[in-house]
Amino acid sequence: MPDGKKMKPQHAPKVSHEDPKFLESVPARPIRILAEYIHPLMQLKNEGIGDTIVMFGSARIESHETAQARYTRLKHLKTSKMSAEELQHHRSALRSAKSSLEMSRYYEEARQLSHKLTSWALTLGPKPRRFVVCSGGGPGIMEAANRGAYEAGGKSIGLSIELPDEQFANPYISPELSFNFKYFFMRKLWFAQIAKALIVFPGGFGTMDELWEMLTLLQTGKLPKRNLILIYGRRYWDEVLNWKAMVRWGTIDESEYNLLQFADTVDEAFDRVRAGLEKYHMNVDSFLQAY
Repeated sequence: MPDGKKMKPQHAPKVSHEDPKFLESVPARPIRILAEYIHPLMQLKNEGIGDTIVMFGSARIESHETAQARYTRLKHLKTSKMSAEELQHHRSALRSAKSSLEMSRYYEEARQLSHKLTSWALTLGPKPRRFVVCSGGGPGIMEAANRGAYEAGGKSIGLSIELPDEQFANPYISPELSFNFKYFFMRKLWFAQIAKALIVFPGGFGTMDELWEMLTLLQTGKLPKRNLILIYGRRYWDEVLNWKAMVRWGTIDESEYNLLQFADTVDEAFDRVRAGLEKYHMNVDSFLQAY
């Protein structure tokens, strides 16, 4: 040490797993991916989750109460002093509000269905918890699914995703079962990994992406073909997707088409899902029990 001068004390470097700069770096991506596998795994295990019923659908579908309030406000808005441009904008907003009000039936039906499924699942006991409702964690149909489970007195899971402009955890998810993912593929893994049934309400690109993912896993044997996929709301889905055309064109066969079931009412959906679960899934085979 020159001239007997003392060195200034140095700050101890952070250990790697406590260094945010390192953990957020490109080389640390495998660590982040692994964390998105291990954290849900341990938390689901700690909460005694046996398996799930996953409910998908649009984040944009509002509750009847919210949609009705917006439509009523716009309908009774005075238009006599509006300019031509303002009047055109109002008419467009009123049409959109009317459409949202019509679509709000799916929010309420998802809520009712989740309530019925959760009430039934609670009769099967808590060790492990069977057929726990799981959603994408956000608003719309996702909120309705978690809300119905909450109102039935059961726990429910929310698998949220980090997005630039939207997506937030709805208030009805059980806090200890609320997860937020950076990677879509890890989120999809947890949708698929312990699900015994998938219920698909009307939705857009995200809902269809998740539906195709599950169908492909079933088609290719990566998930058991006894797992159930239920399409809810044929009026919407039959206009958006021509299922039978794929059979006619030979891109899928009849047995693959028959992987799908359909329902248009809460009671019909409940009966189909319950029948499928009682037939194939009453014994717990979740890999979570192995940990």
